[in-house]
Amino acid sequence: MIWMSGTDKLCTYINQNWLRFRGRSLVQELGNGWSEGIHAEDVRSALATYEAAFDRREEFRMEYRLLRHDGKYRWILDHGAPRYNLDGSFVGYLGFCVDVSESKEAEQALSNLSQRLIEAHEEERAWIARELHDNVNQQMALLAVHLQSLAQNPPTSSATLAHALEETVQLSHQISSEIQALCHRLHPSKLQLLGIAVAAESFCKEVSDRRRVAVDFHAQSVPRDLAPEVSLCLFRVLQESVQNAIKHSGSREIQVRLGAKDETIELQVRDSGIGFPPEKAIGASGLGLTSMNERLKLINGKLFIESKPGQGTIIRASAPVSRKGFNSMEARR
Repeated sequence: MIWMSGTDKLCTYINQNWLRFRGRSLVQELGNGWSEGIHAEDVRSALATYEAAFDRREEFRMEYRLLRHDGKYRWILDHGAPRYNLDGSFVGYLGFCVDVSESKEAEQALSNLSQRLIEAHEEERAWIARELHDNVNQQMALLAVHLQSLAQNPPTSSATLAHALEETVQLSHQISSEIQALCHRLHPSKLQLLGIAVAAESFCKEVSDRRRVAVDFHAQSVPRDLAPEVSLCLFRVLQESVQNAIKHSGSREIQVRLGAKDETIELQVRDSGIGFPPEKAIGASGLGLTSMNERLKLINGKLFIESKPGQGTIIRASAPVSRKGFNSMEARR
């Protein structure tokens, strides 16, 4: 969309593309008429940018929202430059405009995603801090007290000493188990070494033992050469889904199914708990479902949620088996 203005800053020419975009006549848009379509929140800064550049005879670029013929505001990139006669005298400005709404929307989407990822990272760090402080640190303090008690009041009989040492060993094993579980959540080494099926089964057993819930796992026809990006994504979805079920559903029984068919692998996590309205949960401030959905998008996967209040929840995640069609570098993040 092309425009021209004279030395008085008023618009003297607008081309047909502009007029079609605005849905107004040339007479309506000339002079200062073109500015009537600028969004109320943008008009002051747009005119100030235009007038300041005009007074200094400088080239300018600015963005503002402009009302289209269909009543929708679109983001416009407006680029203007001074015009001169052959003798060097100033005769006004020449400019062009481009609709950049799609790129602005994409930029905003990326910004929103970046913010969610930052929040997710901070949430993970907070979880690690809580685990270390509330579990590992407390158990280490208990172990220290136990050892100090043995040092200050050594048992007089070998049987009492053996019992005290056995308690110390059990406490050490418990601390080791907590640290191992923490490490496993942060970096599932079994996933790389043994594959998604073994890693998922191990995770479910670990959760069952630690949280005292029944997590029934079953895998069928899972390919051994599954793309690493797909394995990691599904494992993270499994972690999040099971943790959510334990935390929010109230159910003590969880079913996990993993299987592949027709170049697609699917993970399903089902509980028989209190359920929730999926449309409200997706838009909520919590990052669980959002992070799962974003992870799956990176590998061309899809997230499906079936839930109703009082009728339990089913989380299904499906993804292509091969790398074809997704950005592997992004999926590793």
